Amino acid sequence: MSESGFPFSSERIFTLAEANALVPELEQHWASIKQGRQILMDTRDEVKKASAQASVGGGTVVGVKYINGLQNINGSLHAIQELGVVIKDVEIGLCDFPFMLKDKLVFLCWKSGEDQVRWWHDIDSGYTNRQPIDEPET
Repeated sequence: MSESGFPFSSERIFTLAEANALVPELEQHWASIKQGRQILMDTRDEVKKASAQASVGGGTVVGVKYINGLQNINGSLHAIQELGVVIKDVEIGLCDFPFMLKDKLVFLCWKSGEDQVRWWHDIDSGYTNRQPIDEPET
């Protein structure tokens, strides 16, 4: 548990409107993460070769590109966390928003590519157990 007593690092509780308002910004961050991941995939073989030759002065011209990819990913993940959003799966761009549903703490659940937040699940379950939001705001 975090210092706040929440079983996650965020202390922010979102409304559905607040979570939905962040969707465009989150999509920008996930686009940057995808771009960074692609850079890492495109340069990994060259970076592996350079790393294997590092003890004998090996290097690579793609090193800067690789580092920029890492920085894009790291910066975007950090920015998402700073919003109070809980990152659940980097592969698919899955995010959770702490939310009070009828006096119970749950997660609103959103995945990159969805135009708005439409799902929720208990904090101790996950994506496969998400349920549709029946009420617009509780």
